Amino acid sequence: MPQDIESAEARLRQLVDGFKISQALYALVVTGVADLLAQRERTADDLAAEAGLHPRALYRLLRALAAAGVLHESEGQRFRMTDVGELLGAEAPGSLAAWTEYMGSPLNWRTWGSLVESIRTGKTAYWILFDTDAWTYRGSHPVEQAQFDRAMVSATGDSEAVLHAYDFSRFHTVVDVGGGRGAFLGALLAHHPSMLGILYDQPQVVADASPLLAGFGVLDRCQIRGGSFFDEVPGGGDAYVLKSIIHDWDDAQAGRILTVCRRSIPAGATLLLLERVLAPPNQGLLDKVSDLNMLVNPGGMERTHDEFAALLSKFGFSLHRHIRTSGPQDVLEALPV
Repeated sequence: MPQDIESAEARLRQLVDGFKISQALYALVVTGVADLLAQRERTADDLAAEAGLHPRALYRLLRALAAAGVLHESEGQRFRMTDVGELLGAEAPGSLAAWTEYMGSPLNWRTWGSLVESIRTGKTAYWILFDTDAWTYRGSHPVEQAQFDRAMVSATGDSEAVLHAYDFSRFHTVVDVGGGRGAFLGALLAHHPSMLGILYDQPQVVADASPLLAGFGVLDRCQIRGGSFFDEVPGGGDAYVLKSIIHDWDDAQAGRILTVCRRSIPAGATLLLLERVLAPPNQGLLDKVSDLNMLVNPGGMERTHDEFAALLSKFGFSLHRHIRTSGPQDVLEALPV
């Protein structure tokens, strides 16, 4: 078989079988083995005994993940984390354990299993499966909501890339619109000791924000307010941040959010969208797969630079600057017009 054909086949098989690695990582996290390995090198039998698992089955999982570069296997079936695997420990800096748990969860697998129907109909998997939207479904399923919230905090580990790429120091008060439990705002205020913050999200979300903000040491500099960004956003800021918000919605709903923001943002203030920006054709795989996730789950979309510029212009803003970062999200700096 010619080398180029063999390589193409191997590449395609790797892509087709990618879900198996995702599920193996999920198993490592939810069984607690990732946290045990975060402590020190262990044998497969030792790990199985402590975690209450089948020794041979666990060894098969561990050796597969060692071949994937997540773990390293040494003589005597001993395993340790690699630099990649260390991020699966719940207490690791920048941990992606909660994100891994969410991505491998039965609910997420079920919604992605409806991708074909989403392509056929344009509907999200939640409407196909449950006859409602993702937000309403999770709101009535506390376990899934809590898992999603943990995943969003985990995914906010990419905040450092934004904080290093964009100079926030000129702002006095930052309003984090749809800021969840405050992971990004907490990191931002910790970087800027004289800055004040306003965390704004739905009441049931921000109800759990105080411990996280206290952990950053910024609770005394942050107001916590509950409400819907479809109705209003707090005034009084000179910067308004929407991190991974606009991509959750189609243009009509995103326009509603921007319209509400435009009413509240004072003259001279800045709107900052922290979003993935789609690359040109044939580039940016992760961002374009994220766009499929928007189709399947919340019903939004990832956008190109020009699409963001057009959306902002339609709803009262001009795109002033596009700052690229080393992480998945860029900074789109917009000014009210």
